[in-house]
Amino acid sequence: MHRNEAIKRFHDGGDAIAELIDESQPAELPAPDTEVPMVSRSVRLPLETYERVRAAAEARGIGVTTLMRQWIEAGLADLDDSTTVSLADVRRALAALSRPTAA
Repeated sequence: MHRNEAIKRFHDGGDAIAELIDESQPAELPAPDTEVPMVSRSVRLPLETYERVRAAAEARGIGVTTLMRQWIEAGLADLDDSTTVSLADVRRALAALSRPTAA
């Protein structure tokens, strides 16, 4: 059924709307990527900041929202002294310690 026909049937009222609903296909919703309930919030960022976050997420092979969530969780962990660090950061720090410094 075309959109215009569906709109006309909707506005005609009566049993037409029930029939229209019965004729429709069930919606396929994506499965959540986590079992933890999530809350959606809108954050306004300057374009340059967003582009930097997007590039960082792309370099890690994850979505922008996932990266922002990781950063927020790491920041909150730092507030309560249960700091989490990435394995890559630990490796970089250890590598820097093993290099001799110029005196």
